Amino acid sequence: MKPDIHPNYHYIKVVLTDGSEFVTRSTYGSEGATLHLDIDPKTHPAWTGGSQHLVDRGGRLSRFNSRFGNMSFAKGKK
Repeated sequence: MKPDIHPNYHYIKVVLTDGSEFVTRSTYGSEGATLHLDIDPKTHPAWTGGSQHLVDRGGRLSRFNSRFGNMSFAKGKK
């Protein structure tokens, strides 16, 4: 590794909107800094494991398939 090109990696305290807090390592701020997040762990999907709905409503995939879906890219065919 090259010296003096990597950021300082240290412990910080993270405080969420409900008042809960935890300590983690980060390059944010300096040693002992506090990071306040505007995330509610009781409702945010990252903490609750909420379901995701991936629906393609005429988006990129549908447009691509409608334009190029009938083309064959197999080797040996021209």
